Amino acid sequence: MESIRVLVVDDVPETRENIRRLLSFDSSLVVVGEARDGVEAVQKAAELAPDVVLMDVNMPRLNGLAAAEKIMQDRQGCSVIFLSVQNESEYLRKAMAAGGRDYLVKPFSGDELISAINRVYRLENRRAAAGMDNKAAARGKPQVITVFGSKGGVGKTTIAVNTAVLLAQAKKKVAVLDLDLQFGDISVFLNLMPSRTIAELVQEGGDFDLDLVESYMVSHPSGVRVLPAPSRPEHAELVAVPQVERIVDVLKAGYDYVIIDTPPMFNDTNLCALDLSTQVFLVLALDLATIKNVKLSLELMQSLHHLGKTKLILNRASDDVGIKTKTAERLLGFLIAAKIPSDGKLCISALNRGVPFVLSAPGAKISQAMRALAEMIIHDRGYQEDLKQRRKATFLGRLLK
Repeated sequence: MESIRVLVVDDVPETRENIRRLLSFDSSLVVVGEARDGVEAVQKAAELAPDVVLMDVNMPRLNGLAAAEKIMQDRQGCSVIFLSVQNESEYLRKAMAAGGRDYLVKPFSGDELISAINRVYRLENRRAAAGMDNKAAARGKPQVITVFGSKGGVGKTTIAVNTAVLLAQAKKKVAVLDLDLQFGDISVFLNLMPSRTIAELVQEGGDFDLDLVESYMVSHPSGVRVLPAPSRPEHAELVAVPQVERIVDVLKAGYDYVIIDTPPMFNDTNLCALDLSTQVFLVLALDLATIKNVKLSLELMQSLHHLGKTKLILNRASDDVGIKTKTAERLLGFLIAAKIPSDGKLCISALNRGVPFVLSAPGAKISQAMRALAEMIIHDRGYQEDLKQRRKATFLGRLLK
């Protein structure tokens, strides 16, 4: 097994020595160097080419957040794990925005530290592999589409469900993974009554294969197969990131498209889904709170190197809400890839009946817009080239103006 190269960065010598001692219990980890502050960390990262940097947040000369941003810009394939005594969510958000792959609160155990290093190293390798899959998508490789919303109620589950049905109608094998582990609603939207869920699947232990995973999935008449979220919120904690990774890998082996629905937060399982995705749908609504959250999400996507596979989907598109589409694009600095018109009456009726509106009302404007979205997924390569040209033209227009 190839060793994982680790750089330890902390301004306290005793802390560096303690970390080195904890890592000595795992023979697959090699400490290649130490740094006393952010400036030295950037220099050592360039010289020593570590796989993982353990970075204290508060340090002299250059703090850990600024040092991490510099390291992530200069060195592809390197992951940063932040170490801090601060446990507030604001610190975590800043750490993730700076490119951190994990955040450990001091004091931590040796098992926690070693597990975090192995996890982020594995995810970095998977992200690199996912980038290769993006380039090969046009050659028929399976695709993973994660539907994400930075705010609840923007319609991400509606988009995930109807997209999956349309892909199935296009003769594709489609699996839906409900990763909203506490309050997932995919089963409700499709009028399914699962007897077993992902929570029971992960308790099987050992390695998963396709037959085992499919035995926990529920079939919909459209041809879509669903791995449901846990039936109770407290069962969410049973599902760990390595298990999600393995489930997605297994589903890719048996399906053309894997659609992942997610909760509106940047937690471990969501970050894992984003890493494994070939396309990410970031759902937007034209209200100021959602636009603010989407702006922060795009910044985080950029720090995680996911911006290239992110598509901004405007749901409930309407010119009557006060904020225009062009205004939203200007505020976000990002073009909208697709617009889904507002049709609250049809959407609520579809949800209450458990029948996706692309099936109950295929001629409706909202269904036609969803059909265009499904086509965009299938023909991703051509769409990406078109979007690059639009972004270039928009930038040149602003520059000339």
